[in-house]
Amino acid sequence: MEKFKVLGISDEIIRSLNDMGFEEPTPIQEQAIPEAMAGNDLVGQAQTGTGKTAAFGIPLIEKVRHTGGRIQGVILTPTRELAIQVAEELNKLGQYANVFALPIYGGQEIGRQIKALRKNPQIIVATPGRLMDHMERRNIRLGDTKILILDEADEMLNMGFIDDIEKILKETPESRQTLLFSATMPRAIQNLSQKFLKNPTFVSIKAKEVTVPLVEQFYVEVPDRQKFDVLCRLLDIQAPELAIAFGRTKRRVDELSEALKKRGYSAEGIHGDLTQAKRDSVLRQFRDGVIDILVATDVAARGLDVSGVTHVYNFDIPQDAESYVHRIGRTGRAGNTGAALTFVIPRELDHLRSIERHTKRKIVRMPVPSLTDALEGQQKLAVEKLLRVIEEGNYDEYKGRAEELLNQSDSVALVSAALKLLTKEPDTTPVKLTEEAPLRARRDRNRPPQFNRRKGPGENRPPFNKNRSRPHA
Repeated sequence: MEKFKVLGISDEIIRSLNDMGFEEPTPIQEQAIPEAMAGNDLVGQAQTGTGKTAAFGIPLIEKVRHTGGRIQGVILTPTRELAIQVAEELNKLGQYANVFALPIYGGQEIGRQIKALRKNPQIIVATPGRLMDHMERRNIRLGDTKILILDEADEMLNMGFIDDIEKILKETPESRQTLLFSATMPRAIQNLSQKFLKNPTFVSIKAKEVTVPLVEQFYVEVPDRQKFDVLCRLLDIQAPELAIAFGRTKRRVDELSEALKKRGYSAEGIHGDLTQAKRDSVLRQFRDGVIDILVATDVAARGLDVSGVTHVYNFDIPQDAESYVHRIGRTGRAGNTGAALTFVIPRELDHLRSIERHTKRKIVRMPVPSLTDALEGQQKLAVEKLLRVIEEGNYDEYKGRAEELLNQSDSVALVSAALKLLTKEPDTTPVKLTEEAPLRARRDRNRPPQFNRRKGPGENRPPFNKNRSRPHA
């Protein structure tokens, strides 16, 4: 905790950090917290899993902890899942500082949110669309905002929230402090920062610091039509305790989750078209271990933080290196090891090499497993089950029957029969998934921006579509 104390953090938050199991600041926290605590505007380039929520959450709580009444801090996030996740972490950080953060997002009954707003939270964590709804209804006024944070700004841009973000920023006082966090820095994000931030400090966590060192990374080169059979074999061989399989599209997630269930696996899918109640139900089942495999799109998994995920399967290769880092960061957490395996069709090998260059990490080729490998994997699991029962020693009531069987049959035959009963043989039920078009490697457009320089009045900015309808948050 000494390294946190050096950053000038109050005893109440230090106590919370201790309860949460923090030991020392991550690189983004070390760089961002002093700047934000000093009241400076800040641009942080960092992915999910680097500790950025605490990097902006600690200064935010320090700034609002002695205030009451109206909303003092606003955090904008691209998805409802991330809004909930960020609010939960802020409430843990602020538990001894009497600070309350309220998540505001689409899909939840608006009357329930209005009731919660009457309790005067100091902080709201909101998706842009739902926050605009409340502002238009006069349920939320941002005139007292002291600090505004844009989390995963590039993802909000990709989802079409740029117009809403600009409107929200214009409703806050010019004297506010603004922090912007983004995994990538496209031109539109640079323009946003130049327009609304005052001489911001720029901090960046390089790719080599965000590719989780405890995650073993592999790829399998396989045609699209064979991916599903290979996934099933891997599941039989590796027997993950909790696994996430990423699909590129909603259709892919639906087809893959149904196909897995058809072959007897405990799986469910989540994507943006599901109702909030359904998504909450699936995530609760996954967290509780009721289902073993979660099939998800990138957007649906944003902000997802489930402890105990042992394997990540990129059924479809991610769009870019940032998405790859985000996906594999779902495992290998809290000091635990994890494994990430990416399926690559031959025409996507250049795209894989591009990801390797950006992450500065070699992804190891794995041979395509056979049906024999899958069967051996299940046999190994059966042996482990038997040995575990022997180790636990809770089988005395079965000894008499075992002795009777040994008098009738050979011991090797008996153990072989037991293993056969315990072994799940590979299921080859025919399944057909709609093929996805291959991805091509793209040129790197994310050069580090120069945030100390503002654009002059004669310099062009890319136009925004003012007529774009607001996406549902």
